[in-house]
Amino acid sequence: MTDQGSPRSRGNNLDPWYNHYAQRTSGLAASEVRALFAVASRPEVVSLAGGMPFVSALPEDLVVGAMDRVMREQGPVALQYGSGQGVPALREQILDVMALEGISGSADDVVVTTGSQHALELFSKLFLDPGDVVLAEGPSYVTAMVIFKSYQAEVDHVPMDENGMIPEALREHIARLKADGRRVKFLYTVPTFHNPAGVTLSWERRLEILEIARQNDILVLEDNPYGLLYFGEKPPAAMRSVEREGVVYLGTFSKTLAPGFRVGWALAPHAIREKLILANEAAVLSPSSFSQLVVSQYLSDADWKAQIDTFRGVYRERKETMISALQEHLPDLSWTDPNGGFYVWLTLPPHLDSKAMLPRAVTELVAYTPGTAFYADGSGRHNMRLSFCYPTPESIRVGIRRLATVINGETDLLETFAGTGLLSSVRADRTSNNLPTDLR
Repeated sequence: MTDQGSPRSRGNNLDPWYNHYAQRTSGLAASEVRALFAVASRPEVVSLAGGMPFVSALPEDLVVGAMDRVMREQGPVALQYGSGQGVPALREQILDVMALEGISGSADDVVVTTGSQHALELFSKLFLDPGDVVLAEGPSYVTAMVIFKSYQAEVDHVPMDENGMIPEALREHIARLKADGRRVKFLYTVPTFHNPAGVTLSWERRLEILEIARQNDILVLEDNPYGLLYFGEKPPAAMRSVEREGVVYLGTFSKTLAPGFRVGWALAPHAIREKLILANEAAVLSPSSFSQLVVSQYLSDADWKAQIDTFRGVYRERKETMISALQEHLPDLSWTDPNGGFYVWLTLPPHLDSKAMLPRAVTELVAYTPGTAFYADGSGRHNMRLSFCYPTPESIRVGIRRLATVINGETDLLETFAGTGLLSSVRADRTSNNLPTDLR
């Protein structure tokens, strides 16, 4: 039996070491997206939830050939520890990838990471102290908020519309935070084919937001996983293309090659780069030499630009299928219509709650991500993110039809109880500040 004075006795019924964890672990919690994967992976469920790339569109021989050549020609190097900054040849090739979005730079300022998610975590580790504030779009990428919270920072959501973050709102938020004596450490943004909203920050706003950041001495963290996956007109150049010292740029091969390699990168000003390398070494010693060399071999041997174009075609078809199905089955609702990326942001009537409705959706064999996952303050209850990247077009049509059954059934249920006062009480509990009217 454990003594009453022992550390284990001061835990809780589920975890005897509860009181031993660092305070920052209070910010570690499974995201709603992650929690959905267990359910959404069931074969009978159409998952419109997770943002999984359709890796089956990648010819197997391209990857197998790259792996085979790496092991035959560089096996001992591929299986060994490597540099904390990354393989030099791959860092040079990453410059070619970023050049497609207007970015020029030096391979010396590229740090290879274990996916761009790892770069985001390293950056947060370097910059965030308890009580700091991170400015981000509202809504914002769910796992970024998990990371910020794990470092005991607060996310302050800046409103956005169909053209991305609203500059005037950014000014107002900065002024309010300064007046309150709060420390704004950086601005986190997914400006191109935003996750989850699907919208793209206009070129004029990119320049204006960069100027606001310069005026207020705020670093910009530009996260750009989807920028090359456009369906029609090419999106504006990256913010990093016009601002070297005030922007740290995050990129990844997860969306344009495959996430299983876990290869991403950060392009940072020199001083920040040095600290990122040290943080990278402290965390993992070095990113996987094998994965880096395979990606490098793929970029050397394959027509990788043509493969990206193939992915564009796959995702364009699926997005168009989703929009068409929404128009057919849920014509009274509103949604964003992205020109690239993976996501559509659907807005429900204000009396419906996407989070509360999810269990019913799962029983109807369709899954989505409730809008609350993308807000630090619990907003977003009348929004949901729909991912069109992974399901086949036919599955998308089935999924939207099932979703319509859920939404219409929930609406009918509420209308049935309208005379009892239930409907008015539900409506009174909803907030309407999730996104500006232009995105509803």
